[in-house]
Amino acid sequence: MKQTIEARTLEGGLIEPHHEIEVVCLACGYDLDEAEMQADVCSDCNAPLNLRQHISIHATSIPAAGGEVF
Repeated sequence: MKQTIEARTLEGGLIEPHHEIEVVCLACGYDLDEAEMQADVCSDCNAPLNLRQHISIHATSIPAAGGEVF
């Protein structure tokens, strides 16, 4: 299952960056959907269900640099 969360500005001016979360079977790497994650075994390899989570975070903005030259 791959979930994509778009960047957004939170209260106080903090930015939650664009990120993606992918959940797969630890044994075989099978891409699981929401219903399959409720099961006790992987629907692809029939191994006891253990999950692996991959998270990708994308930079959304670069803060302005400040400085002075004397």
